[in-house]
Amino acid sequence: MSSSVLSRVLHRAALRAAVFAGSTALSVAAWAQTPAPAVATPPPPPPAGADVADPYLWLEEVMGERALSFVREANAISTKELGARPEFAPIEKRLLEILNDRSRIPGAVMMNGKLYNFWRDATNPRGLWRRTTLAEYAKPQPAWETVIDLDAVAREEKENWVWSGTVCLPPVYRRCLIQLSRGGADATVVREFDTVSKAWVKGGFELKEAKHPGGSLAWRDENTLYVGTDTGAGSMNESGYPRQIRLWKRGTALGAAPVVFEGKPTDVFTRVQVDHTQGFKRTLFGNAPGFFSGEWFIERGGKARKLDFPIDAIPVLWREWLTLRLRSDWTVAGKTYPQGSLIATRLAAFERGERRFDVLFEPTPLTSAPNVARTRNALVLTYNENVVTKAVELQRKGNQWTRREMKLPGLGAATVAPLDADRSDELWVSYTDFLTPQSLYLTRVGQNPTTPIKANPAFWDASKAMVEQFQATSKDGTRVPYFVVRSKDAKLDGKNPTIISAYGGFEISRTPAYSGNVGTAWIERGGVFIVANIRGGGEFGPRWHQAALKANRQKAFDDLIAVAEDAIARKITAPRHLGIQGGSNGGLLVGAVAVQRPDLFNAVVCQVPLLDMLRYDKLLAGASWVAEYGDPDIPAERAFLAAYSPYQNVKPGVKYPRILFTTSTRDDRVHPGHARKMFARMQAQGHDVLYYENIEGGHAGAANSAQRARMSAMEFTFMLNQLR
Repeated sequence: MSSSVLSRVLHRAALRAAVFAGSTALSVAAWAQTPAPAVATPPPPPPAGADVADPYLWLEEVMGERALSFVREANAISTKELGARPEFAPIEKRLLEILNDRSRIPGAVMMNGKLYNFWRDATNPRGLWRRTTLAEYAKPQPAWETVIDLDAVAREEKENWVWSGTVCLPPVYRRCLIQLSRGGADATVVREFDTVSKAWVKGGFELKEAKHPGGSLAWRDENTLYVGTDTGAGSMNESGYPRQIRLWKRGTALGAAPVVFEGKPTDVFTRVQVDHTQGFKRTLFGNAPGFFSGEWFIERGGKARKLDFPIDAIPVLWREWLTLRLRSDWTVAGKTYPQGSLIATRLAAFERGERRFDVLFEPTPLTSAPNVARTRNALVLTYNENVVTKAVELQRKGNQWTRREMKLPGLGAATVAPLDADRSDELWVSYTDFLTPQSLYLTRVGQNPTTPIKANPAFWDASKAMVEQFQATSKDGTRVPYFVVRSKDAKLDGKNPTIISAYGGFEISRTPAYSGNVGTAWIERGGVFIVANIRGGGEFGPRWHQAALKANRQKAFDDLIAVAEDAIARKITAPRHLGIQGGSNGGLLVGAVAVQRPDLFNAVVCQVPLLDMLRYDKLLAGASWVAEYGDPDIPAERAFLAAYSPYQNVKPGVKYPRILFTTSTRDDRVHPGHARKMFARMQAQGHDVLYYENIEGGHAGAANSAQRARMSAMEFTFMLNQLR
């Protein structure tokens, strides 16, 4: 719980910048070998006895040969068309150069005085896990020591390994659990690794392929693990994640390891966390009845004792303190703490039953909920105010909390994380905005970031571009902000090719971020790029997210429609030149909006989407999202899901915008059947649609940079040809 998290800082920054994430394509060789028929063959008829209401259920057979044959034919059509466009090759080449640029910032985690980084480039497409010193890291071209060469491992084992992360044991960090997935799936194998000898531990801890989400693995000590994995009947929940935590001692059989904590089959997640902070070592267990709720227990005397706070609060332990981020109002001991607040109390007092809290953060209508970074002597809160990041340092001195605002480099998005939380007050600060490449600063509590230690290169000439922020008025009168990134020379004549990108779910905020992909492939080619901060996201705290939950999902769709109409009214663009793009939950968003308001758009890129909302909970991890969308098995909730589910609402005889669906066979989070079935139904109804499914890549859609560049080039090429 207290290790350095620079890699997470840079990962979150990359997520903000990843506009066309979630889709990839086959390798160059595979593409070249794929036959390309001139027209699509109509989908084969459903098998005997199939559900007449859904004749495409057979496409849910992920590896079924019949389904894959249909996929290959659809892939061939899209690759033939888009690959032949003159824009495709130069865009793909440039995007691959960006992805493989060796001067980009290497995200790193401090472990026992060394910075560890996982790195991919053209020479190492699967990647290197490597390390260096802080002094060396500060150099323009650091000298790195290779710890694991994943390309070599994959060649030796003849496996399509994709790096999925590490779980290492503080404070020495000699022993690590390495997670590897086949083709980028969520499911991973786990192996023990020795960072001193740089070798796999013979006879060490090893887990077979299963889903091991964050919080399912933790070190108790060098010879003991807490493990949540698939151990047979009853060990996994209905969402396909572990529901039991076992205490596994080295040299014993995993099946004989005692279950020390257990969630219900209907729970979404079961978790374990071990805080190894010197003087404050403790173990927490948690079970989550819903995606945004959880019960937490602390181990005392070999037993799990429940911590009694609201089920939707987010706890963070810091030395002797317990902090709670509230997703709803909480009245306790005669005082009400509002939704979005961060409150704190001493853990020992809380366990004794005392309920007196210090308020560390109180929200306003324009602020998001805060993220908390912990150093040795301070808490640093980062939050968004009108979608611009602010940072505040808090220290406990005597009986009071002192507060200092950190001055950030600009009016964009910043992320803060400790260099080494247990040992120092040094901080990493990552900053970016739409026109400024990501910069990384090393500072400390009490100081402001001034000179970056690292900076990504500028991949396009942002001096010729500008950023504006506008507000649209949604159907119910809610004001919805959005950013517009465009050339200074763009005329407001309604003729600009324009993409609106949005997500609108799971309390995820879309904040300003520089993107080499968008700049080079879109803005420099005359396009306008819009980021919409619609409800369902976290831009204005839990209330903004909760406003679009379940029966209120239509509000997120209405918000995107309002942004499109506002951009048209300002003559930024017109329906003929307007497209929308979204992945995962964003794929559901653009799918629903395209079906509801086809008159507003001329192109849609719908990536790794949810589209069949009457079966989503039956497919892969879908059951874990019932708290977000609703339960199709409850009649009242099925009714509002059916009202907007794109798969059930698409109709023949309607002129829809042209849609490019992309997904991945290896996505074991959002089932590829969603995109497959929607494409098949629309194709059968006579609509003009394209489809591409990558054979690997997982929910991120890509197993390497070449695939990422290829699919992004397909998507930008599609948009350019539809919207110019």
